[in-house]
Amino acid sequence: MADPALTGFDQIIDVRAPAEYAEDHLPGAINLPVLDDEERARVGTIYKQVSPFDARKIGAALVAVNAARHVTGPLAGHGGGWKPLVYCWRGGQRSGSFATILGQIGWRVGRIEGGYKAWRALVVDRVQNGPIPSRVIVLDGNTGSGKTQILARLAARGHQVIDLEGLANHRGSLFGAMPGGQPSQKMFEGRLALALEALDPARPVVVEAESSRIGNLNLPKAIWQAICTAPRIQLDIPVAARAAFTAASYRDMVEEPARVTAILDRLASAHPAERISTWRGQLARQEWRALSEGLLQDHYDPRYRRHRERHDDGRGRRVALEGLTDLEAATGAVEAAVEQVAAS
Repeated sequence: MADPALTGFDQIIDVRAPAEYAEDHLPGAINLPVLDDEERARVGTIYKQVSPFDARKIGAALVAVNAARHVTGPLAGHGGGWKPLVYCWRGGQRSGSFATILGQIGWRVGRIEGGYKAWRALVVDRVQNGPIPSRVIVLDGNTGSGKTQILARLAARGHQVIDLEGLANHRGSLFGAMPGGQPSQKMFEGRLALALEALDPARPVVVEAESSRIGNLNLPKAIWQAICTAPRIQLDIPVAARAAFTAASYRDMVEEPARVTAILDRLASAHPAERISTWRGQLARQEWRALSEGLLQDHYDPRYRRHRERHDDGRGRRVALEGLTDLEAATGAVEAAVEQVAAS
């Protein structure tokens, strides 16, 4: 988020252990740990089981060794005018030690008071308590309606868009896993907080209709409440056209049919045995479009319908399309609906 205290620095340095950094960190920060994961655990054990003095003494020696490695390694090329900003978890012992060393060299080093914990508090307040700065408009439509692709085109046309599935690195369905996996819940919330902070309150923001979870991640309270109460633009597209679009969009599943088999196994308890058998046969014969249509019609569409009945109050617009072969034309139709809803 835009914090004036973070401006004017050349580099933000997270000195926490790699595991702490991997879970979440300030945007743009690099990780130069003064204690690695094993060393941090070791110092913590000594602190609890021996004494704080012994822990600080061993910790100081380890910090000095690691700081020397950073100074002679990744920081070796910086000149005297370089200005880093350093932070750790909260107390400042790790960041304070490293900042002292950097300051003694002559660099104009700053330190974030309250560390990562202070940043996290800002994130939580933004995504849980809100408010959402802009008026929210929800792009709705059954699975396979091309919502994500249309959102990207709306953004390219200058509309404010938050791609929640992009932030979560997940396509929002049983088949939605993406390469690289999902970020941690904390990192997802940090990404969302930055996106909310960047909004222009004078213009609406378009988001995709979602359930309360995207993959393994929970939508924070502020954005979830906004999605539930916002006007909706409903895409109406025939199931056959959506099945064709879905089969083409999920090419990674074609290359890994074992993933589809595992997902069908998970669906077995929710559908008649005959239907599951049909889907498995279509998978075995690689009849991707037929399989997509069956899954859309009998699994996804009923669930979307129940969700929509709870949240659609009729204030939005319907956009009927025969298909998705021309996404630019589809985007134009949605764009017109967005402008109508925004003006209402």
